[in-house]
Amino acid sequence: MSLTAHPGSGPHAPVLSAEVRAALAANRPVVALESTIIAHGLPRPRNLRVAGELEGLVRSAGAVPATIAVLDGRARIGLDKAELERVAEDPAMRKLGHRDLAPALAAGASGATTVSATAFLAARAGLRIFATGGLGGVHRGWTETQDESADLRLLARTGITVVCAGVKSILDVPATLQRLETLGVGVLGYGTDRFPGFYLSSSGEPVDWTVRSPQEVAEVMRAQDALGGPEAALIVANPVPRAEELDPALHDRVLAEALEACRERGVVGQAVTPFLLDHLTRHTGGASLEANLAAVRGNVALAARIATAWTAR
Repeated sequence: MSLTAHPGSGPHAPVLSAEVRAALAANRPVVALESTIIAHGLPRPRNLRVAGELEGLVRSAGAVPATIAVLDGRARIGLDKAELERVAEDPAMRKLGHRDLAPALAAGASGATTVSATAFLAARAGLRIFATGGLGGVHRGWTETQDESADLRLLARTGITVVCAGVKSILDVPATLQRLETLGVGVLGYGTDRFPGFYLSSSGEPVDWTVRSPQEVAEVMRAQDALGGPEAALIVANPVPRAEELDPALHDRVLAEALEACRERGVVGQAVTPFLLDHLTRHTGGASLEANLAAVRGNVALAARIATAWTAR
């Protein structure tokens, strides 16, 4: 793959693949994709198949996929087949949030990027559309722990449109929405007036604004740019189709059991989220993972359509 460093940069600046750079130069649609789901979110070898499937969804809509990762101390915007295989198969691949980027680049490390790191690097490289499964947010019991995802503050100062299925349902959804409002991050419900529940098509929480087409999303983005002022992300909350959501009764029962197990075992801090997600996967017989993947597929396909509408101006 031909690679080019980002303009005006030094040895630690993002490196764009030739395909991504050419697409940006020609004002063709590009969609940023995270790599954590590949390295840490799925079992091998399915993770590599899913990575290829997601990139294929972007291409089938006429857009260019830009999967993002850090390899050997360089932030890569757009991966070739060998690089995707490395992210999927290397057990030493780290998990990098935004705060980890500088140490990883300085140390020459390799890692998959989370939502916060992917959003930052995508915006830094000039990409405007990013697709993921679900965002991080405010954790349950936040009044005692003050625990919230780094995603929120990063999105509050990053000009990128994020297509997602809401926030992970293991989190405090009402508190997360309140936090997004406080931080000035816009939220659009795509074809819905209820905020999606990640595994579920609805969390039950209302959203103030509903859009029904990629063109409407692109118009909001243009209005956001025209207004100027501090940069902030725009969240497009796209619900998983009802036919593919996790059974709500099963979700609620298993999540309650997972939260109780978490308390009993004294799981705290960064270990909470992977513990709860693993519990959900195991105790739903893998159904939560399938709902997650259905959400990701829908978000990636929608993001490609939004990217196409955005560049058609």
